[in-house]
Amino acid sequence: MTPDVLWQRSDDIATVTLFNPDKLNAVNAAMWRRLKAVMEELHADETLRCVVIRGEGKAFAAGGDLEEFLTQRDTFERAQVYHGEWVAGALAAIVACRHPVVALIEGVCIGGGLEIASCCDLRIAGEGARFGAPIMKLGFAMAHSELVGLVALAGPAVALEILLEGRILSAREAYGKGLLTRVVADAEVEAEAHATARRIAAGAPLAARAHKQLVRRLMAQARALEAEEVRENFAFLESEDYREGLAAFLDKRPPVFRGR
Repeated sequence: MTPDVLWQRSDDIATVTLFNPDKLNAVNAAMWRRLKAVMEELHADETLRCVVIRGEGKAFAAGGDLEEFLTQRDTFERAQVYHGEWVAGALAAIVACRHPVVALIEGVCIGGGLEIASCCDLRIAGEGARFGAPIMKLGFAMAHSELVGLVALAGPAVALEILLEGRILSAREAYGKGLLTRVVADAEVEAEAHATARRIAAGAPLAARAHKQLVRRLMAQARALEAEEVRENFAFLESEDYREGLAAFLDKRPPVFRGR
């Protein structure tokens, strides 16, 4: 099955599906570009009132497709396109969408999946959902353009806990740390997320759009990085640890990091 980002409409609610079931909906480069295009298309449709983002099957998204990293972001220049244009563009399109966006989260919501969820306006999760970004085990840092959404949602302390420990959080713990809007039984998460969307759609759409825009605008803005800081963010591309982290993941063995 070809990975894709699908969407369908029911009345004034659109449902966007991350579709890569063979890899727990890991998001590849084509999917990031497609997600941006879909969200921009939905943004332009003023007859919509809410958007729901979910994963195919019983997973939200297990992160990025790491197999692509060996070729698609192996240099600083390619990493700037991959992260600065494709990933950041998709995340920005979720934030910029005029309609409220609800994340329907089942199963794993890891790495890139957590980044997508962080950019949604509300997050409804099942009790069995799991959250985290264990990229410290892979030898690389989260791109600054993706980290900003997690920091804005969770705050610096929780963001650092997630990134430094690499621990996977239960839905209840994620809720306690402010990552989630609501946690319900796994059997109820789909119904609750769509009920949430219907409650949003029943309200005045102009008011909903205004509230989304105002809340985003009133949030503290992260200071933009200087060009040299951006390059430092991707210094891991030249490290032995990064090559070891990816090799260990693909070989399904524990990594051995040497700090160089």
